[in-house]
Amino acid sequence: MSDERANLIRESFRRQARACADLGSPFTARLCTLAAERLTDDAKVGATVLGWPGNPEGTGDALALRLAGTLHALVRSGQDPALAAVYPPQAIDDDTLWAAIEAAMRRDEAFMLERLKSAPQTNEVRRSSAVLPGFLTIAAQTGKPLILSEVGASAGLNLQWDRYSYTLEDFHWGETSAVELAPRWEGPPPPQAAIDIIERAGCDLNPLDPASQDDRLRLFSYIWADQQDRLDRTAAALEMATDSGLKVEKADAIDWLRKRLTTPRPGMAHVIYHTIAWQYLPPALKAEGEALIAEAGARATDAAPLARLQLEADGKPDGAAILLTLWPTGETREIGRADFHGRWVKWVGWEQA
Repeated sequence: MSDERANLIRESFRRQARACADLGSPFTARLCTLAAERLTDDAKVGATVLGWPGNPEGTGDALALRLAGTLHALVRSGQDPALAAVYPPQAIDDDTLWAAIEAAMRRDEAFMLERLKSAPQTNEVRRSSAVLPGFLTIAAQTGKPLILSEVGASAGLNLQWDRYSYTLEDFHWGETSAVELAPRWEGPPPPQAAIDIIERAGCDLNPLDPASQDDRLRLFSYIWADQQDRLDRTAAALEMATDSGLKVEKADAIDWLRKRLTTPRPGMAHVIYHTIAWQYLPPALKAEGEALIAEAGARATDAAPLARLQLEADGKPDGAAILLTLWPTGETREIGRADFHGRWVKWVGWEQA
């Protein structure tokens, strides 16, 4: 590998460290920083990381998060007790932590090399806090029952957003639930509207089964090890999904969308939505998907409206944009912004946007 390539990868780890610190995970930030400073190509795992041929950035192959998730999988599976002994909640100095990681890279080489091939997969439940007000807005604007179609649904945890309870400052929504979401809220309350969900479906290239222990391990491994609240919340949501029999379809997003969008939905509002997922589609597929949705929007009527609700990065520093497009008018408005993990929501609303 060239020094130039290795330095580029080290810098991507440093950027990921800053992002993790901003998102409240000092341990993962520390792990990424240590890897940037101390990783060598003496062992195969280190050589694989430093010679990574793809895009190492978080919006590409997310290499730093692949490594962090691989190490966390070793800890959570019980496969490497020595590594687990230096993980949260233990307080360990940098030298001890890195020594344990280096030992794991040699001891668990085969597992780590195989796991590094897999892209990180999360299903951040708190993102439902950002889309709930969007769904309330759609219901208020259309007055129709909803059909839900989620792209990049993973294990489907944000496909069951209506089964959680919410406290959005003084606004409360939902029945008593094992998953309670209370982000820091700024702005007016979301609209009051009755929500009636007629059908829900989601797709993912690699859907995770909420009932599968292996799939649960995969999901948990990509949640940062010092964020126990996220782990607990995800575990509760997985139990709810398992009890309901919720399953996500294994499908290419564009093929799946094409089928979903060609089915007539008279008397209902069809909502296409995605949270921090669209950005990972290759540019050509993204363009194809945009065209498909626009074509379906052109066929929408007041009696059978179409909506697209997005929580996606837009290059601005203040979290991700909550965008809503409503057809038949085709108007798009930024109705708010939210933290990537749903810790806060800055709400504007459709009328004020």
